Amino acid sequence: MAQMINHTMQDFVDLLAGRELLVKAECYGKEEVNIQNLTYDSKEVTENTLFICKGAAFKEEYLKEALQKGAIGYVSEKRYETCEDVPYMIVDDIRKAMPVLADKFFNSAWEDIHVIGIGGTKGKSTSVYYMKAIVDDYLEAQGKRDSAVISSIDIYDGVISKESHITTPEAVELQGHIRNAVESGMEFVQMEVSSQALKYGRVDEMQFDAAAFLNISEDHISPIEHADFEDYFSSKLLMFQKTKTAVVNLDADFAERILEAAKAAEKIVTFSTKNADADFYAYNIHKEGNGTVFMVKCAEFEKEFVLTMPGLFNVENALAVIAIAAQFGIPVEYMYSGLKRARSSGRMELYASKDNKVIAVVDYAHNKLSFEKLFSSTKEEYPDYDIISIFGCPGKKAFIRRRDLGTIAGKYAKKVYLAAEDPGYEPVEEISRDIAQYVEKEGCPYEMIEDRGEAIKAAIESVERPSILLITGKGNETRQKYGCEYVDCPSDVEYVKKYLAEYDERH
Repeated sequence: MAQMINHTMQDFVDLLAGRELLVKAECYGKEEVNIQNLTYDSKEVTENTLFICKGAAFKEEYLKEALQKGAIGYVSEKRYETCEDVPYMIVDDIRKAMPVLADKFFNSAWEDIHVIGIGGTKGKSTSVYYMKAIVDDYLEAQGKRDSAVISSIDIYDGVISKESHITTPEAVELQGHIRNAVESGMEFVQMEVSSQALKYGRVDEMQFDAAAFLNISEDHISPIEHADFEDYFSSKLLMFQKTKTAVVNLDADFAERILEAAKAAEKIVTFSTKNADADFYAYNIHKEGNGTVFMVKCAEFEKEFVLTMPGLFNVENALAVIAIAAQFGIPVEYMYSGLKRARSSGRMELYASKDNKVIAVVDYAHNKLSFEKLFSSTKEEYPDYDIISIFGCPGKKAFIRRRDLGTIAGKYAKKVYLAAEDPGYEPVEEISRDIAQYVEKEGCPYEMIEDRGEAIKAAIESVERPSILLITGKGNETRQKYGCEYVDCPSDVEYVKKYLAEYDERH
């Protein structure tokens, strides 16, 4: 295992110059000073930090604050004249420079651990937690510690455990988490890989041992994300250029194009629930009680598996991680035990009233593909129940979701409640009205209640016949983004438990 080595200011200058990223640098005699910290967050600056000036919202005052706290120099796309005799490195593209700096500072931590990446429009976080459950069972049997996870739900690296607000962190944070995992004695890290991370180079300078491509559907199309579907899709496909083994879903839309892109990897492994020629084929998929049972056939084994997490569509996610686990030689017994116990916080969490008249499902579903799968699967699994939908959309991004989610919810639901979901700088009422026009087109009644707790309460109180409430978008998150601030709030799970208890008391 490579140990952390401190590098000098000159080391970073030479690195950027060697990569042809450096425009100009001046060290003012501090060439041999060891860089002790690397960050773009002025609040995290300590003595001898190399500070990165990044982002459209960057202000010179952040640099001043960093220097007051002990930053030794800065990396930027422009020179700040107010900083006399402060070492600087001017680069032509700060986004390209960040992963290069991070990889150097954290001594290519990814080389010292098995890195598993999960990409696709939906199912990334569920698959990451399925993978972690399998890997952890395998490691525990050997008397080893658990594995690290970097997801849109949370981050756990052996040192830090926290709720996440982004799918894939910036390169500096990402490489830092991987280094923490290595230093903590972890052998595996599984992580979600977003289109934004690939487009903006957050995973540059590192390689996945195995990476799965689950599916593709139109999403994240907005002026601040992807200009169009082609930009989104081509960004997603970049993952294959950074992996040794590509694991591909043959059932995905545009499967042929995905397979073509996967040729960039050293090895391709396929999975399917429809094509028996896939390397990993799932069949005889059916419900038994609240569980899902299915058979898997591959070169190594043919075995029955059980998922206790609801949702028939999760078989695809399970199949992806079975295929990955096999690449690491993990015995099938741990694939079985891991998947049987696997849970993902805020994913398909199911709660029912005592009379079973009200069933609430809390899930992170937030795009067209995840909505379609969730609603159609619910209709199939609970044919005698009405569907009531509670959701919203984030402010100022992924505008196409408003049409897609409003249309799907309107098509399947008896009633829709539109609530806040990280509105940011956009008024919740405007977002809700935008969605409502599509709900209305489907002939479905709706109600706009900004407070999620009040919306969930109203939905439960409105139930007249057996109903299943699909509460989507926020899962187990305990914050709402208003403006640029994250405001603390109860999670959807907490609201559900509270108002179901009140329902039980009344009935």
